[in-house]
Amino acid sequence: MSETKTEHFADRLLAAVEAKGSPVCVGIDPNIDMMPKEFRTDSDDPMEQLQRVSEFCADVLEIVAPHVPAVKPQIAYFEQLPGPQPFFGLSLYSGVIRAARKLGLIVIGDAKRGDIGSTAAAYAQAHLAEKDAADAVTVNGYFGADGVRPFLDAANETGRGVFVLVRTSNPSAGTIQDFTDKDGRTLFEHVAGHMAELGGNASVGRCGYSCLGAVVGATYPDEARRLRKIMPRQIFLVPGYGAQGATAADCAAAFKDDGTGAIVNASRSVIYAHHRHPDMDWKQAVEKATKEFAKDIRLAVYTK
Repeated sequence: MSETKTEHFADRLLAAVEAKGSPVCVGIDPNIDMMPKEFRTDSDDPMEQLQRVSEFCADVLEIVAPHVPAVKPQIAYFEQLPGPQPFFGLSLYSGVIRAARKLGLIVIGDAKRGDIGSTAAAYAQAHLAEKDAADAVTVNGYFGADGVRPFLDAANETGRGVFVLVRTSNPSAGTIQDFTDKDGRTLFEHVAGHMAELGGNASVGRCGYSCLGAVVGATYPDEARRLRKIMPRQIFLVPGYGAQGATAADCAAAFKDDGTGAIVNASRSVIYAHHRHPDMDWKQAVEKATKEFAKDIRLAVYTK
């Protein structure tokens, strides 16, 4: 069942950021081996394992909701979960989206989907147009315009958003993304220019930002500054803070001088904070990490 159009995604996201006072989101990556001991089980019953993961995700959402405007469930962690049928964990993924919405959170589905033609349209329908779809989805733009347009069309129709991979935060990203043409322009800059053009005036909300955003890793701050100039109307989804080594100052490079234009993600460093604080109740550890993350980014962005 398709959703009817709601308020523009970028407008909703920036309003949520203003309400919570910090441009951050928490990644929901349920790894059974990293969860607190009370959620682990030796049982071979896949339904019991799913129940434990469901309870953990629900608790994390309740903890972070007062402090952050958005969450980013990574679909791969749900796809791999055991169940009586393959990909049974996707029902839990949808449940996390519903629970997060009830708590007033913006949900960015980290699915990194991509294809062309009718296949891209089918992905867009599933991840942006259905009732339990997230508020936005990450997309691999390697197929070019005909791989992105179906997602952009669905986003425009339903009031949702798209974040296209432009400069990723992983160590080997440069092997591909740093390829340079005869004019000295890198591949990631070429992709950025293309996304800025695709997410043009028809997709821009009242806030001046498009519903087509970009994934730009915090681990490359100098490049983020260059990309900010190429994509002035794109909201950046910024991974790399915390476990991947980027600092709040690195993240601040993705923002405009007025403190808008990006949202920073942290996953493992927040939801598994009990590993850094073994003497603390795990819920208290997550809350502490969430507050510290939000404050760290707030100070770096709003006082730069």
